[in-house]
Amino acid sequence: MMTLLIDNDISKAAEIIKSGGLVGVPTETVYGLAGNGLDTKAVERIYEVKGRPAVKPLSLMVPDKSAMEKYCEDVPDAAYALADKFWPGPLTIVLKSKEIVPDIVRAGGCTVGLRCPDHLKTLELLKLAGLPLAAPSANPSDMPSPKTAGEVMEYFDGSIEAVIDGGECGIGLESTLLDMSRTPYRILRQGALSEGDIAGALTDNMCILGITGPTGCGKTTALKQLENFGALVLDCDRVYHELLTEDKELLSELEARFPGTVENGVLDRKALGSIVFSDPEELAALNRISHAHISVEIRRRLCNFAMSGGKLAALDAIELISSGLASCCDTVIGVLSDREKRAERIMKRDGIDKAAAMLRIEAQRDDIYFEENCDHVLYNNGTEEEFCDLVINLLTEVI
Repeated sequence: MMTLLIDNDISKAAEIIKSGGLVGVPTETVYGLAGNGLDTKAVERIYEVKGRPAVKPLSLMVPDKSAMEKYCEDVPDAAYALADKFWPGPLTIVLKSKEIVPDIVRAGGCTVGLRCPDHLKTLELLKLAGLPLAAPSANPSDMPSPKTAGEVMEYFDGSIEAVIDGGECGIGLESTLLDMSRTPYRILRQGALSEGDIAGALTDNMCILGITGPTGCGKTTALKQLENFGALVLDCDRVYHELLTEDKELLSELEARFPGTVENGVLDRKALGSIVFSDPEELAALNRISHAHISVEIRRRLCNFAMSGGKLAALDAIELISSGLASCCDTVIGVLSDREKRAERIMKRDGIDKAAAMLRIEAQRDDIYFEENCDHVLYNNGTEEEFCDLVINLLTEVI
């Protein structure tokens, strides 16, 4: 057999694919050894030519995300979101397979990986052939993956029908393999796309709500309703206090900025309070340091939740807006209540008298601040049942 080296006549390569032949194809990562992914005999040849163990499944190259519905079932919305973000590109998404995908491609399993390569010639081949391409890297098993058409020819000249010359691959590293057939999602093979990039994209695709308002307004009741909707609720104040015992870098920054407040890795909160609560500039400095660390930790937890298949999250913080965390949220909801109601709740919750409760209320931002800076405001001045109904109605609207 003479292996044809194809430059621009991609229609010739498409004819070879449709007739059951094999073609070396360029991608942005490495060259692939491609055949009709729905043709069992063509796929058998791929295994034979590569010397690939039959127990290792193959992925399918596809032209766009519409292939997910065609070849897969139970596709999560997050898979489409990642395809929108990274396809064409070096990401292979593993999903539950439909029966249309031959058993040999799946190596007897129930999943199949889909990948949309970022190379114009191979995308044109996919369009002209009208078929998914089973296309592992174009190298014999245990040999280096090829980055040029010449390297593919060195491996398979005389063994396959053609090689498309698409120049040298720019990345030279296989695609990242992400299993989204179950939760939590898992990286099966780390490749050209980092797990951080994937988790970040999944997080950006989540619905994230911000819940804010002064103390005593009833934010806890709203948050319980969010949990009933399946949301991850992150109390930013609680996260901050956890960081004060766990985050050595935060403690180091506090000690550098406020000498004498950290001893043997333990923060002296009274010493820090005596510095910052009497000086607005010092308080602002504390907030700059703490807000930066809280934001990083909140992002980390949101990413972990997104990788577990999470779709809805809520951030609870009185200083949600001033801290910058509101920028992470799709919608910010303010919870407000009249002063007498707030005082009653604070007294009951904290076991203090009305005078002390009113002092706390006086120290907080006024209602106008939240009304001007929140996307929605809920007023909690009736019964708990009435407020729950307000929350549920709003959540149904905004989620």
